[in-house]
Amino acid sequence: MHLRLRAGDLTKIKSHIVRRCDDTHIRQLQGVITMNTRVTATLALLAVSLLGGTSANAEDWTFKVGVHQVEPRSNNGTLAGGTLRADVSGDWGPTFQIERLLTPNWGIELLAATPFKHEVRLNGASAAEVSHLPPTLSVLYHFNPDGRVSPFVGVGLNYTAFFDVHERGPLAATQLTLDKSWGAAAHAGLDFAIDERWLVSVDLRWMDIDTKARVNGVSVGTVNIDPLAYGVSLGYRF
Repeated sequence: MHLRLRAGDLTKIKSHIVRRCDDTHIRQLQGVITMNTRVTATLALLAVSLLGGTSANAEDWTFKVGVHQVEPRSNNGTLAGGTLRADVSGDWGPTFQIERLLTPNWGIELLAATPFKHEVRLNGASAAEVSHLPPTLSVLYHFNPDGRVSPFVGVGLNYTAFFDVHERGPLAATQLTLDKSWGAAAHAGLDFAIDERWLVSVDLRWMDIDTKARVNGVSVGTVNIDPLAYGVSLGYRF
């Protein structure tokens, strides 16, 4: 028996294969977004549980909306046995912070943001664009909570998930995946009181973000991002 395929049949088969690949990519992206949502919710629930034993008083909460620049470290490591130098670009975007004061000096803060996008370069050539979300839960200490200017410092836990990866250049026709990251975070800044409820903040954060890179499922090394994030926010106490 001989199987004969017409040109139209080949087109249908190709379309079916592309559609199946697109469906697989969509399912993977949906899984990552679901995981990001669950982790952010888990951090939020952890913050609420830590605050459960405190009494609610006026101005115990502070909500901030800001803009921050995320700037990865200058040396992001090497891949493929040291043959590829990785460089990750910076990005800026809106951020959201909610803090619950336990005492006038101590508080617990949750940082959220819209996705940041970064270009990944290998040996100087653009290889991929990737998005990430970095929710961070921190404990803060305010040195002068009743003053016009109040410095603060904090330490915490960062979770970072990478998604929406677009390969190109040397990684065209491959699949790049970056593992999620858990790491320490540090925070310092200044609050400038406008009145009893409104304030402006400037701050600097450091996050320990390291991710294992895989190309077509094969590990090629670790990308060390470890960014500084700095910016300004407008806050409201309630």
